[in-house]
Amino acid sequence: MPHDFLIFDFGTNEEVAQQARHKVEGWTQGFRLGKKMLLKFEREAADDSAKPAVVHKKKSATKSDAAEPGGNVRVLVRLDFSEHEKLSLQRWLDRIPTEEPFKSAKAEIIRQGQPGFTAAAELFDSLS
Repeated sequence: MPHDFLIFDFGTNEEVAQQARHKVEGWTQGFRLGKKMLLKFEREAADDSAKPAVVHKKKSATKSDAAEPGGNVRVLVRLDFSEHEKLSLQRWLDRIPTEEPFKSAKAEIIRQGQPGFTAAAELFDSLS
């Protein structure tokens, strides 16, 4: 089944990233999406070393689980709709980046077959 990824870079704004998580969880419950829409966090610790340590969290993360203040937060959303749900997939791809918590983040949409898809899929799978 094809996947599409939306990657949002919230910079150091953990609060807005948590609002985005809450919004996705609401959509998942409200529209009964199940595992068609999954969200995971990628957090980089804020340290001055040449290669920052990466802390991985998934959607159950809370503010108490957050990385150090000042760390970079990226939210990865995987849309996993079947072939006969192309219209629903396109509507979500159009809707999510225009919603409030996501508008302020730098967005990247990676569709299957595009350059960077394999790297995004591996990153999403590596996050726990």
